[in-house]
Formats: sequence, structure tokens, C-alpha cells
Amino acid sequence: MQDVYIYDAIRTPRGRARADGALHELRPHDLLKHLFHALEQRTWLDPALVSEVILGCVTQHGEQAGNIAKTSTLYAGWPSSTGGLTVNRFCSSGIDAIAIGALKIAAAQEQAIVAGGVEMMSRVPMLADQATAFVDPAFAAECRMLAMGSGADLIASLCGVSREQADAIALQSQQRADQARRAGYFSSIVPVPNPSKGLTVTEDECIRADTTLESLAKMSPAFADIGSKGVDSLQLAGNPGLAEIRHIHTAGNSPAMADGAALLLLGNEALGKEINARPRARIVDAASASDDPLQVLSGCVAATRKLMARRELDADAIDLFELHEAFAATVVKCQQDLGISMDKLNVNGGVIALGHPMGATGAVMTGTLLDELERRRKKRGIVAASGAAGAGSALLIELV
Repeated sequence: MQDVYIYDAIRTPRGRARADGALHELRPHDLLKHLFHALEQRTWLDPALVSEVILGCVTQHGEQAGNIAKTSTLYAGWPSSTGGLTVNRFCSSGIDAIAIGALKIAAAQEQAIVAGGVEMMSRVPMLADQATAFVDPAFAAECRMLAMGSGADLIASLCGVSREQADAIALQSQQRADQARRAGYFSSIVPVPNPSKGLTVTEDECIRADTTLESLAKMSPAFADIGSKGVDSLQLAGNPGLAEIRHIHTAGNSPAMADGAALLLLGNEALGKEINARPRARIVDAASASDDPLQVLSGCVAATRKLMARRELDADAIDLFELHEAFAATVVKCQQDLGISMDKLNVNGGVIALGHPMGATGAVMTGTLLDELERRRKKRGIVAASGAAGAGSALLIELV
């Protein structure tokens, strides 16, 4: 097996997933085309060296259907010899795209792969594909497939997370993200022009810098109604020691839906000689896991724990964690189950503040982790994300 390196990691800014969002008029292929060309310019990459593009995308419907990993390379003018693979492990898809690419390179099947993800949630809304497991209540109950927020409320109930605690986590995410944006810490961002709006998007748009605990406290629980229609009963039946489901999650302490894309250039050592570039980091290991589907979002913790156990590492051995802030209660679960201190966890905010373009989020977070490890001159980091049905994926990277 050969070492796998990250030569570069870039992303678009994250735009609000609505019609007045900064990126809305652009197709997902437009975002990817812009990133492909930026990758060429930044690394002097000859696209003919890239054997495959692997992208995470959750809602593969409409503009995002038809294997967008392949069609986006053709749209960008890359050689027809470049293959394309689109993957879906729900919201951890971007991490899985990177892990699959790393496996191919490690096995000496390929020399260079571009991996990442894309999701234009303002143009292809979540659940637009009308998957039976999400839109047929009887079928969903049979499969124990619940809404993400319902799983987050169960996690809050099991971990004893109060509404006040959840709102404090959301506020911290907003404050950290705002500070990082103002300080220019998100150096993996590639500005994206949107001619339809006559602007160039340079910064993440979802951050709400004016958020306060008072404004968060005014928001109503978002998942109490669906809980009263049978979800609470299903969750309580699966957790007989639990007396009630505490509905603490609101629009303010939940992930912000967003538009965005991200790409990483992965390769072996020989690629560096081909493009005359020094790798930025090495992918040490990857793990995926599936946990309790009733908790929906606990896979991030399960995958991280699996990865750390296999490498015989504890939280003290990791310099930074970039973990999917899939609702505030999941942050508490990460801390409790993995022993992570808040000074190492999502130090520049998470998706509550920054936005969650589902298929792209894992790749975006990987670039954020890489940037921050370099800025702090630290060595080792873990990025992990949760998906629906208890899915989760994690990567361990080290700076070269």
C-alpha cells in the first residue's frame, strides 16, 4: 500500500439555500467547473493526470442527477478519459468520496483523483427526490428512518442536554464562525462570480453575527409536532429507560441549509513530481460506521470512535477535531462520548453557523481542518460527519 496525500483542498463560499442566496442562479455544474479550473491554476495540474472524480451528493435529482461527478468534468472541459463516480451516504458523503479515492490510490490503482462534493439546496431542495423512506410515514417507521431533528431531540434526551445548553452551543458556533470569517481563516475559499446578481461571492453567507441568547430563546421547537404524531412513541419504545423526549432543537440551533461545493486533489508521491508540488497532508486512515437509526445522527461519534480505537489514539493525541455540528445536541454527545474539549472542537464554528450543503459538507470540513492545522502549526486532525439512519464517516489526516 502506498501513502495517499492531499495536494490541495478548495471550496466555494457557502450561500444561503434560498432564491435570494448569493449562489442561487448558478447550477451545481457551474460551481464545480469553477473549482476544477481553480484547481488547475493553483497546482499547475494537467487534468489528463486525473483518472477519476468522486463526488458526494445527497439529493441526486434534477440538476444533480445523472452522475454529476462525470457530467461536471465534461461540462468543465476535462478529458473524456476522466471517470466519474457520485456517492451517497447521506450527509457524510463528501468524506466517503475522499475515503474511496484514497483507497484507490493506496492500492496503486490510480495516481491522481479529485474527490469532494456538491449540493445546491436552493435549486434541488432536500427530499426533492421523494425517497419512500422519507415521505411514506408507514414505510419510514418500519425502517426506523426518522427526520434528522427527531434524532437530535432523542440524543438531547439521552445526553441530558437542555434548551439553554443547546442555544449556548449555537451561539458559540456563530461567534466562532464570525470571528474566523473576519480574520480570514477560511483560506480554502475560492471566490465565485455570479453574473446574474452582478457580484462575486467571497465569503460564507449563512453566518448570523447578530445572534444572541435572547434571540435564540424566542424560537419554537421545530420537531415537537412530528414527535406527537408517533415519532416520540417509536423512540421511547426503543429506549425503555427514557421517560420523555425533550424537544429542544429550533431553527436557531440546527444546521443552516446551504449551497456549496468542495474539491480535494489526492495523489501518491509520484504526482508531486509530475506537478512539481509538495503535498499538504497525508490521509492516515478512514472509517465508516452505522449506529442506532433512532438517534439518526450518532454515526459521527461511532465512526470517530472506531477510527481512534483502530489507531490506538485518544482525544489528547488529536490536535483538532472538525466534527459535523448536526444539531446542537450532537456536539454534546461528541464531547461526552469522545472526551473532546471545546478548545479542540470546531474551533472556527460549525454548520449551525456556516451552513450545511449536504453532499459537500464533509469535503468542506476537511479543507477547513487542513487550513487550521497549518495556521496553528499543528500536526494531526480528525474530520467526521453524520448521515441519516445512524451513518457516519471519519478521516484522520496529518500534515506532511
